[in-house]
Amino acid sequence: VLSNEDAFEKTAYAWSTWKKWILLTVVALCQTSMNFNTAVYSNAVPQINEHFGIKNARMGMVAFLVAYAFGCELWAPWSEEVGRWIIMQLSLGFVNVSIIICALGVNFPMIIAGRVIGGLSSAGGSVTLGMVADMFHPEEQQHAVLWASLWSCLGAVIGGICGGPIQQYLTWRWNFWIQLIFTCATQVIHFFIAKETRSTVMLDWEAKKQREQGHEVYGPNEVKDPKERWNPKEIFKTMWRPYEMLLFEPIVLFLSLLSGFADALIFSFFESYGYVFEQWDFNPTQISLALLPLAGSYVLAYLSFFPIVKQHNTRRRNGETLSPETRLWWLLFQVVLLPLGLLGGAFVATGPPLHWSGVIIFSILVGMANYSIYYATVDYMVAAYGEYSASATGGNGFARDFLAAMCALYTGPMFKKFGIQRTNILLFGLALGFCVPVYIFYFKGPEIRKRSKFASELAGKKEEKTNEKN
Repeated sequence: VLSNEDAFEKTAYAWSTWKKWILLTVVALCQTSMNFNTAVYSNAVPQINEHFGIKNARMGMVAFLVAYAFGCELWAPWSEEVGRWIIMQLSLGFVNVSIIICALGVNFPMIIAGRVIGGLSSAGGSVTLGMVADMFHPEEQQHAVLWASLWSCLGAVIGGICGGPIQQYLTWRWNFWIQLIFTCATQVIHFFIAKETRSTVMLDWEAKKQREQGHEVYGPNEVKDPKERWNPKEIFKTMWRPYEMLLFEPIVLFLSLLSGFADALIFSFFESYGYVFEQWDFNPTQISLALLPLAGSYVLAYLSFFPIVKQHNTRRRNGETLSPETRLWWLLFQVVLLPLGLLGGAFVATGPPLHWSGVIIFSILVGMANYSIYYATVDYMVAAYGEYSASATGGNGFARDFLAAMCALYTGPMFKKFGIQRTNILLFGLALGFCVPVYIFYFKGPEIRKRSKFASELAGKKEEKTNEKN
């Protein structure tokens, strides 16, 4: 039975750096298109309300994001069984069908149905981060995770930037046709350029080739009993694991809540910017352009991690074994930008005679914090949970999407009831509370992981492997 060690050159780990980064860029495009579809809908809300004579078109945002939270977890286990490439193709194909349903919608329930199907069909970060893990070992994957995280965050902001001109100059149906054009182009690029990365699937292929040459060789999936492999109990166990870790692992729970809160803030920006910048008489296109510095803040945060990753790699080359908690070090300084940005925004977003640029400056701090939180928490979970990292990061993704969905329900009423300044001060207080676990896990992480069911099991397996090698 072939293992990674037997046919290492046939796995994605053995690919050239150039080939890996081509695929990473395709992965980034897939991630961007999915998050673009999430955010750009926000700009169709006023027109859909007017067209159908309703007031609740924003529920289309909620429907998509709640379904997306569950969709990520539905697709990820199957990508591990049947392969990443086919799962991404199926996901993108169903997303395209869902967009067509929305674009041709004759009533609002039809649009809701399309958005729910679209959310459930979006494979999201669970699969794309799995593809990163297929190509890079944990000690080598930081730059790859940085790149995937950047485009995951940028996708939503690009949707917000494009949404304003679409809203101002086109009808609401064009909002969906443009989503369709982007996702179709993504699927075509993925079809022709992307390759399978899942090692078990690639080893199955290699085993078949060797059997044709007369060798008695089998792949890891080929020797599994189909009844055992497709057992409903085992499938449920696999699909329940992300939720189990989110509920019962303190590291996953509290860091996912922080990550979800930060992401919800970005989605609330898409609506709150309307209230804030109308004080300066901004039109929809100008409001969208105000999101450009937010996109720039993600790039700044992305680049800020380069010296940290370089230092970690140097220490590893010198023979030092780094604890997973070292991956949270830079976040200790970046996470405080979240409450600082909200507090500063509370005092500059009150309208003329103050200049609108003050809002932009403090939004950059929030954007840098959001990216840093997403990347560092994912990187830490991958290092802390090893083979269970897909489930840990899946719980993180679920929290981000679910809390972002909830923000569509409370953002408008909250800004109308409390006003811009008091709302930002309230969010500042919440942000302070959510930031505390980062410091707790950095200093007390090893003790907490010792009491973790999954982390302690992983530590036992590592020790067993070390003994076998010795």
